[in-house]
Amino acid sequence: MLAPEQTTTQTTRVIIADDHPIIVAGVRMLLDGQVGIEVVGEADSPDNLLATLRVTPCDLLVTDFSMPGGAAADGLTLLQRIRRDHPALPIIVLTMIGNAGVHGAAIEAGVLGLVDKSSGMSEILLGILAVSQGREYLSPSFRQGLLQSRFDADAGEAARLSPREYEVLRLFATGLTMTAIAARLSRSIKTVSRQKADAMQKLGLRSDLDIFVYARAQALNS
Repeated sequence: MLAPEQTTTQTTRVIIADDHPIIVAGVRMLLDGQVGIEVVGEADSPDNLLATLRVTPCDLLVTDFSMPGGAAADGLTLLQRIRRDHPALPIIVLTMIGNAGVHGAAIEAGVLGLVDKSSGMSEILLGILAVSQGREYLSPSFRQGLLQSRFDADAGEAARLSPREYEVLRLFATGLTMTAIAARLSRSIKTVSRQKADAMQKLGLRSDLDIFVYARAQALNS
């Protein structure tokens, strides 16, 4: 007699990382209602995330791009560290950052999904489901910016900034001092000061006041 056929349902184990508890709670609520997906860990800082990944096996990471605290507070540094330690782990990045240079750098770092937080939970779920099924996902609002930055020499000004220049300018626009920015990004004050100056030159900004005005117009500090 033939043995009855057995069916195996594979569960996708997910870790969620964001320094905003409401985002973590919202994503968890979305995933708790999905068959075949289990949230196995949460983190609220880079160090916490790296520690969680070391001890918690998972099949998918959903993380904010930049979380304060720790040696990997710089978003690109964090992604590169994760990719080095967990080369096969699929990663989805949730972010409000609209800079196409940052998006391109994240993709080059091995991110499979890039989701605009401002698009709402429904799009976050679309991205998670796509990547959990082995597909890439890029929010439409980000896709257009990437296309422009790669194929249009006259793309938006912010797209001309390097990801590191953009991050320094964004943090400065939130009110952090250069000393605090250097500490958060684990760079020297000399380095972040140069990146700030280079960004100002590229954007034609002459003073700190110009930075705040520009940041408000571009929603850099949101």
